[in-house]
Amino acid sequence: MADDKGGLEACALVAGGDGVWSGLLFDNPVVGLPAALTWTCVVPLAPVEGEPVVLDLDWLPWAVADWRSVAGLEVVCGSFAEPVEASVRWRGHHRYDRVSVRVVEQRGARVRVAATLSGDLDGLGPDEFSVESWLVFSGVTVQLSEVGSAGAALARLGEFVEVSGLVEVADPRGIAFRFAPG
Repeated sequence: MADDKGGLEACALVAGGDGVWSGLLFDNPVVGLPAALTWTCVVPLAPVEGEPVVLDLDWLPWAVADWRSVAGLEVVCGSFAEPVEASVRWRGHHRYDRVSVRVVEQRGARVRVAATLSGDLDGLGPDEFSVESWLVFSGVTVQLSEVGSAGAALARLGEFVEVSGLVEVADPRGIAFRFAPG
């Protein structure tokens, strides 16, 4: 599935199963970054040449009042990391300059997301490709400098999104508070 330059063809980048979407409430007062809630979509793609392929869509600035009501949300980003970072992981990390991501529909904690990426920055192959996949909500991680308890983390999260239906779950890294549907 390689093109004439040794990169992948767009037809090789297809959804390979259910992925995950999650939130991150994060701040960094050292660099002046105030608390902000952003979203991530991790879309597994079909294996290529026997190796796993994953599409990561990070730092999505969706304004979400309730995680159970996100159908129709969309973000379009014209330049890498302004603010969305879109990349494909296959034999390395391959960034895409432009991205459009839309939540097509929602069924409970599952959303169907459509994404179009263009502007291959790292030579993966296709200059543009689109993918659509179902993603399961895994919850929100709260990593704020002034928060020292799960109760305080949940209260701060409630300033950004509805928290009913979320329960505390362990953070395997031990550096944040995590809340998932319960």
